[in-house]
Amino acid sequence: MATAATLILDHDQVERKIQRIAHEILEKHHSEKELIMVGVAKRGVILSEKLAGILSGISKIKVTTASIKLDKDDPLGVPIELSIGSEELKGKCVLLIDDVLQGGMTLMHAAAHLVQAPISKLTTVVLVDRRHRRFPIRADIVGLTLSTTLQEHISVKFNGKKTLVQLDQG
Repeated sequence: MATAATLILDHDQVERKIQRIAHEILEKHHSEKELIMVGVAKRGVILSEKLAGILSGISKIKVTTASIKLDKDDPLGVPIELSIGSEELKGKCVLLIDDVLQGGMTLMHAAAHLVQAPISKLTTVVLVDRRHRRFPIRADIVGLTLSTTLQEHISVKFNGKKTLVQLDQG
């Protein structure tokens, strides 16, 4: 049986949220010379690349993108893969970016991995925050805060030029 999906944000609304997030990043990090934007694979990487493109167009801050890959179901059982060397993070301002923050496990383990490098600052960024925390982490910059039940699922779809946020009934 197919589940019903409710559109939360259409493409234009998502793009406006992403633009606003980019401007908020610039406001909070205007004095930085370089930002390292680390997206959580896969959709966090797409979001970080979109944000990097916007930031490059509105500021002179050097923006480097990277990805972090971890097993979301078993983050301690599979080694975390970071596409950038920890020596490249030394003394830098790092933004950890994901599409949806639910319980916080993914963001918590990714952040714990990143702070093993001698970074100067870590900022967490998400497009949608569901506020179902099981771990003591929060997003510093959020596009949309959404109250849902635990049975519902938020999906962010980056389909070429069409980006959507929808709620799937579970």
